[in-house]
Amino acid sequence: MLLDSPALWYRAFYGVPDSVRSPQGEPVNAVRGFLDLVSRTVKEQRPARLVATLDLDWRPAFRVAAVPSYKLHRTTEGGAEAEPPELAPQVAVILEVLAALGVAVVGAEGHEADDVIGTLASRETGAVDIVTGDRDLLQLVNDVGPVRVLYAVEKMKPYGEAEVSAKHGIPGRSYAEFAVLRGDPSDGLPGVKGVGEKTAAALVSRFGDVDGILAALDSGSEDGFPGGARAKLEAARDYLAVAPAVSRVVRDLPLPELDDALPRAPKDPAALLALSDRWGLESPLERFLQAMEAVHAR
Repeated sequence: MLLDSPALWYRAFYGVPDSVRSPQGEPVNAVRGFLDLVSRTVKEQRPARLVATLDLDWRPAFRVAAVPSYKLHRTTEGGAEAEPPELAPQVAVILEVLAALGVAVVGAEGHEADDVIGTLASRETGAVDIVTGDRDLLQLVNDVGPVRVLYAVEKMKPYGEAEVSAKHGIPGRSYAEFAVLRGDPSDGLPGVKGVGEKTAAALVSRFGDVDGILAALDSGSEDGFPGGARAKLEAARDYLAVAPAVSRVVRDLPLPELDDALPRAPKDPAALLALSDRWGLESPLERFLQAMEAVHAR
Protein backbone atom coordinates (compact mmCIF):
# COMPACT_ATOMS: atom_id res chain seq x y z
CA MET A 1 0.00 0.00 0.00
CA LEU A 2 1.43 3.35 -1.12
CA LEU A 3 0.16 6.47 0.63
CA ASP A 4 0.06 9.77 -1.23
CA SER A 5 0.75 11.44 2.10
CA PRO A 6 0.50 15.13 1.07
CA ALA A 7 -2.85 14.57 -0.64
CA LEU A 8 -4.15 12.70 2.39
CA TRP A 9 -3.08 15.19 5.05
CA TYR A 10 -4.44 18.08 3.00
CA ARG A 11 -7.71 16.20 2.73
CA ALA A 12 -7.70 15.58 6.48
CA PHE A 13 -6.88 19.21 7.23
CA TYR A 14 -9.87 20.49 5.27
CA GLY A 15 -12.17 17.59 6.14
CA VAL A 16 -11.81 17.53 9.93
CA PRO A 17 -12.90 20.63 11.91
CA ASP A 18 -10.08 22.76 13.29
CA SER A 19 -11.88 22.63 16.63
CA VAL A 20 -10.06 19.30 17.09
CA ARG A 21 -7.20 20.43 19.32
CA SER A 22 -4.32 19.15 21.42
CA PRO A 23 -4.41 19.38 25.24
CA GLN A 24 -2.51 22.69 24.84
CA GLY A 25 -5.03 24.03 22.32
CA GLU A 26 -3.10 23.59 19.04
CA PRO A 27 -5.02 22.27 16.02
CA VAL A 28 -4.46 18.56 15.35
CA ASN A 29 -7.27 18.01 12.85
CA ALA A 30 -4.88 17.00 10.05
CA VAL A 31 -2.98 14.62 12.34
CA ARG A 32 -6.06 12.86 13.64
CA GLY A 33 -7.77 12.81 10.25
CA PHE A 34 -4.69 11.38 8.53
CA LEU A 35 -4.17 8.66 11.14
CA ASP A 36 -7.84 7.66 11.10
CA LEU A 37 -7.97 7.54 7.29
CA VAL A 38 -4.85 5.38 7.07
CA SER A 39 -5.75 3.05 9.92
CA ARG A 40 -9.25 2.49 8.51
CA THR A 41 -7.85 1.73 5.05
CA VAL A 42 -5.17 -0.60 6.44
CA LYS A 43 -7.79 -2.48 8.45
CA GLU A 44 -10.05 -2.84 5.40
CA GLN A 45 -7.40 -3.73 2.80
CA ARG A 46 -4.87 -5.55 5.02
CA PRO A 47 -1.62 -4.75 3.20
CA ALA A 48 1.52 -6.70 4.05
CA ARG A 49 3.65 -3.63 3.30
CA LEU A 50 3.04 0.08 3.74
CA VAL A 51 4.94 3.14 2.47
CA ALA A 52 4.15 6.80 3.10
CA THR A 53 5.48 8.90 0.20
CA LEU A 54 6.45 12.58 0.38
CA ASP A 55 6.78 15.65 -1.80
CA LEU A 56 10.39 16.79 -1.49
CA ASP A 57 9.60 19.30 -4.22
CA TRP A 58 5.90 20.04 -4.62
CA ARG A 59 6.49 22.06 -7.84
CA PRO A 60 9.51 20.47 -9.57
CA ALA A 61 11.65 22.64 -11.84
CA PHE A 62 11.38 20.25 -14.79
CA ARG A 63 7.58 20.52 -14.76
CA VAL A 64 7.61 24.30 -14.39
CA ALA A 65 10.10 24.56 -17.24
CA ALA A 66 7.74 22.56 -19.45
CA VAL A 67 4.54 24.41 -18.47
CA PRO A 68 5.19 27.57 -16.39
CA SER A 69 1.57 27.69 -15.18
CA TYR A 70 2.04 24.36 -13.37
CA LYS A 71 0.63 24.87 -9.86
CA LEU A 72 1.30 28.59 -10.21
CA HIS A 73 -2.07 29.42 -8.66
CA ARG A 74 -0.96 27.67 -5.47
CA THR A 75 2.05 29.94 -4.89
CA THR A 76 2.53 33.11 -2.88
CA GLU A 77 3.97 36.29 -4.42
CA GLY A 78 7.43 35.06 -3.46
CA GLY A 79 6.92 31.73 -5.19
CA ALA A 80 6.52 29.62 -2.04
CA GLU A 81 3.67 27.19 -1.57
CA ALA A 82 0.53 28.88 -0.27
CA GLU A 83 0.15 26.44 2.60
CA PRO A 84 -2.18 27.11 5.54
CA PRO A 85 0.04 28.13 8.48
CA GLU A 86 -1.74 25.65 10.76
CA LEU A 87 -0.82 22.69 8.54
CA ALA A 88 3.02 22.64 8.54
CA PRO A 89 3.36 22.02 12.30
CA GLN A 90 0.89 19.15 11.99
CA VAL A 91 2.85 17.58 9.13
CA ALA A 92 5.88 17.53 11.42
CA VAL A 93 3.83 15.68 14.03
CA ILE A 94 2.55 13.18 11.44
CA LEU A 95 6.13 12.40 10.39
CA GLU A 96 7.20 11.92 14.01
CA VAL A 97 4.28 9.56 14.56
CA LEU A 98 5.07 7.52 11.44
CA ALA A 99 8.71 7.23 12.56
CA ALA A 100 7.69 6.04 16.03
CA LEU A 101 5.27 3.53 14.53
CA GLY A 102 7.96 2.24 12.17
CA VAL A 103 6.09 2.98 8.94
CA ALA A 104 8.43 3.41 5.95
CA VAL A 105 8.60 6.99 4.66
CA VAL A 106 10.33 8.02 1.43
CA GLY A 107 10.67 11.00 -0.90
CA ALA A 108 13.01 11.98 -3.73
CA GLU A 109 14.84 15.28 -4.15
CA GLY A 110 13.37 17.40 -6.93
CA HIS A 111 10.26 15.24 -7.25
CA GLU A 112 6.72 14.89 -6.00
CA ALA A 113 5.12 12.05 -4.10
CA ASP A 114 3.42 11.07 -7.38
CA ASP A 115 6.82 10.27 -8.89
CA VAL A 116 7.85 8.21 -5.88
CA ILE A 117 4.58 6.29 -6.12
CA GLY A 118 5.07 5.82 -9.86
CA THR A 119 8.52 4.36 -9.29
CA LEU A 120 7.53 2.05 -6.44
CA ALA A 121 4.41 0.82 -8.24
CA SER A 122 6.33 0.22 -11.46
CA ARG A 123 9.06 -1.86 -9.86
CA GLU A 124 6.66 -3.97 -7.81
CA THR A 125 5.74 -7.41 -9.17
CA GLY A 126 2.75 -8.03 -6.89
CA ALA A 127 -0.48 -6.25 -6.09
CA VAL A 128 -0.31 -2.55 -5.20
CA ASP A 129 -2.93 -0.24 -3.70
CA ILE A 130 -2.34 3.51 -4.09
CA VAL A 131 -4.25 5.61 -1.56
CA THR A 132 -4.80 9.14 -2.85
CA GLY A 133 -7.22 11.95 -3.56
CA ASP A 134 -5.32 12.89 -6.74
CA ARG A 135 -6.80 11.79 -10.08
CA ASP A 136 -3.38 12.05 -11.75
CA LEU A 137 -2.42 8.71 -10.21
CA LEU A 138 -5.15 6.93 -12.16
CA GLN A 139 -2.51 6.65 -14.90
CA LEU A 140 -0.82 3.95 -12.83
CA VAL A 141 -3.73 1.51 -12.71
CA ASN A 142 -2.85 -1.83 -14.22
CA ASP A 143 -4.93 -4.97 -14.07
CA VAL A 144 -1.86 -7.18 -14.52
CA GLY A 145 -0.21 -6.37 -11.17
CA PRO A 146 -2.79 -5.49 -10.22
CA VAL A 147 -2.25 -1.84 -9.38
CA ARG A 148 -5.36 -0.12 -8.04
CA VAL A 149 -6.08 3.41 -6.92
CA LEU A 150 -8.17 3.74 -3.76
CA TYR A 151 -9.71 7.13 -4.38
CA ALA A 152 -10.22 9.04 -1.14
CA VAL A 153 -12.58 11.56 -2.75
CA GLU A 154 -15.05 8.72 -3.33
CA LYS A 155 -14.78 6.95 0.03
CA MET A 156 -11.84 4.81 -1.08
CA LYS A 157 -13.56 3.51 -4.21
CA PRO A 158 -11.11 1.14 -5.92
CA TYR A 159 -10.15 2.03 -9.48
CA GLY A 160 -8.70 -0.49 -11.87
CA GLU A 161 -8.58 -0.18 -15.63
CA ALA A 162 -12.28 -0.96 -16.05
CA GLU A 163 -13.35 1.70 -13.55
CA VAL A 164 -11.16 4.38 -15.16
CA SER A 165 -12.56 3.46 -18.56
CA ALA A 166 -16.15 3.56 -17.30
CA LYS A 167 -15.73 6.96 -15.63
CA HIS A 168 -13.72 8.78 -18.30
CA GLY A 169 -14.30 6.81 -21.49
CA ILE A 170 -10.60 6.15 -22.04
CA PRO A 171 -8.29 3.14 -21.89
CA GLY A 172 -7.63 2.43 -18.24
CA ARG A 173 -3.99 3.53 -18.16
CA SER A 174 -4.36 6.66 -20.31
CA TYR A 175 -5.32 9.27 -17.74
CA ALA A 176 -2.10 11.30 -18.12
CA GLU A 177 -2.67 11.70 -21.86
CA PHE A 178 -6.33 12.56 -21.30
CA ALA A 179 -5.32 15.27 -18.77
CA VAL A 180 -2.87 16.85 -21.23
CA LEU A 181 -5.62 17.28 -23.82
CA ARG A 182 -8.51 18.24 -21.56
CA GLY A 183 -6.43 20.21 -19.10
CA ASP A 184 -6.44 20.13 -15.31
CA PRO A 185 -7.21 23.44 -13.57
CA SER A 186 -6.21 22.03 -10.19
CA ASP A 187 -2.62 21.70 -11.48
CA GLY A 188 -2.59 24.73 -13.77
CA LEU A 189 -2.44 22.50 -16.85
CA PRO A 190 -4.24 24.50 -19.57
CA GLY A 191 -5.11 21.73 -22.02
CA VAL A 192 -5.76 22.20 -25.74
CA LYS A 193 -8.08 25.13 -26.38
CA GLY A 194 -11.47 23.91 -27.53
CA VAL A 195 -10.87 20.28 -26.57
CA GLY A 196 -13.18 19.00 -23.83
CA GLU A 197 -13.60 15.66 -22.11
CA LYS A 198 -15.41 13.85 -24.92
CA THR A 199 -12.99 14.95 -27.62
CA ALA A 200 -9.99 14.20 -25.39
CA ALA A 201 -11.35 10.73 -24.67
CA ALA A 202 -11.97 10.08 -28.38
CA LEU A 203 -8.44 11.16 -29.28
CA VAL A 204 -6.78 9.04 -26.62
CA SER A 205 -8.91 6.04 -27.53
CA ARG A 206 -7.98 6.43 -31.20
CA PHE A 207 -4.28 7.37 -31.00
CA GLY A 208 -3.19 6.00 -27.62
CA ASP A 209 -1.12 8.91 -26.39
CA VAL A 210 0.11 12.41 -27.23
CA ASP A 211 3.02 10.99 -29.22
CA GLY A 212 0.54 9.07 -31.33
CA ILE A 213 -1.51 12.21 -31.92
CA LEU A 214 1.56 14.19 -33.00
CA ALA A 215 2.57 11.39 -35.37
CA ALA A 216 -0.91 11.44 -36.89
CA LEU A 217 -0.69 15.21 -37.35
CA ASP A 218 2.68 14.78 -39.06
CA SER A 219 1.22 12.18 -41.41
CA GLY A 220 -1.30 14.65 -42.78
CA SER A 221 -4.10 12.13 -42.38
CA GLU A 222 -7.58 13.26 -41.33
CA ASP A 223 -8.57 9.81 -40.07
CA GLY A 224 -9.54 9.50 -36.42
CA PHE A 225 -9.85 13.23 -35.65
CA PRO A 226 -13.26 14.41 -34.38
CA GLY A 227 -14.70 17.34 -36.29
CA GLY A 228 -12.55 20.46 -35.90
CA ALA A 229 -10.08 18.76 -33.55
CA ARG A 230 -7.20 18.54 -36.01
CA ALA A 231 -6.91 22.30 -36.42
CA LYS A 232 -7.07 22.80 -32.63
CA LEU A 233 -4.30 20.26 -32.10
CA GLU A 234 -2.15 21.80 -34.83
CA ALA A 235 -2.46 25.16 -33.06
CA ALA A 236 -1.37 23.54 -29.80
CA ARG A 237 1.72 21.71 -31.12
CA ASP A 238 4.17 23.59 -28.89
CA TYR A 239 2.11 22.77 -25.82
CA LEU A 240 1.67 19.13 -26.82
CA ALA A 241 5.43 18.75 -27.23
CA VAL A 242 6.12 19.61 -23.59
CA ALA A 243 2.96 18.97 -21.55
CA PRO A 244 3.40 15.18 -21.17
CA ALA A 245 6.44 15.87 -18.98
CA VAL A 246 4.05 17.54 -16.55
CA SER A 247 1.24 15.00 -16.48
CA ARG A 248 3.18 11.75 -16.68
CA VAL A 249 4.65 10.56 -13.40
CA VAL A 250 8.29 9.53 -13.26
CA ARG A 251 8.67 5.76 -12.95
CA ASP A 252 12.41 5.22 -12.64
CA LEU A 253 13.74 7.21 -9.69
CA PRO A 254 16.82 5.73 -7.95
CA LEU A 255 15.02 5.06 -4.69
CA PRO A 256 16.66 3.06 -1.91
CA GLU A 257 15.45 -0.37 -0.88
CA LEU A 258 12.90 0.05 1.88
CA ASP A 259 12.08 -1.88 5.02
CA ASP A 260 8.39 -1.48 4.28
CA ALA A 261 6.79 -4.42 6.09
CA LEU A 262 3.72 -3.31 7.99
CA PRO A 263 4.95 -3.10 11.60
CA ARG A 264 3.72 -5.68 14.09
CA ALA A 265 4.31 -3.24 16.94
CA PRO A 266 5.58 0.33 17.30
CA LYS A 267 9.26 0.80 16.51
CA ASP A 268 9.67 3.27 19.39
CA PRO A 269 6.89 2.76 21.96
CA ALA A 270 8.26 5.41 24.33
CA ALA A 271 8.33 8.07 21.61
CA LEU A 272 4.84 7.09 20.49
CA LEU A 273 3.50 7.38 24.02
CA ALA A 274 5.12 10.81 24.41
CA LEU A 275 3.57 11.99 21.14
CA SER A 276 0.19 10.61 22.19
CA ASP A 277 0.28 12.48 25.49
CA ARG A 278 1.65 15.71 24.02
CA TRP A 279 -0.84 15.95 21.17
CA GLY A 280 -3.85 14.10 22.57
CA LEU A 281 -3.67 11.23 20.08
CA GLU A 282 -4.61 8.29 22.29
CA SER A 283 -7.76 7.32 20.35
CA PRO A 284 -6.44 7.56 16.77
CA LEU A 285 -3.19 5.81 17.72
CA GLU A 286 -5.11 3.03 19.43
CA ARG A 287 -7.14 2.57 16.25
CA PHE A 288 -3.93 2.51 14.18
CA LEU A 289 -2.36 -0.13 16.44
CA GLN A 290 -5.55 -2.20 16.30
CA ALA A 291 -5.44 -2.05 12.49
CA MET A 292 -1.85 -3.30 12.51
CA GLU A 293 -2.79 -6.12 14.86
CA ALA A 294 -5.76 -7.10 12.70
CA VAL A 295 -3.55 -7.46 9.63
CA HIS A 296 -1.03 -9.66 11.40
CA ALA A 297 -3.76 -11.77 13.04
CA ARG A 298 -5.21 -12.89 9.69
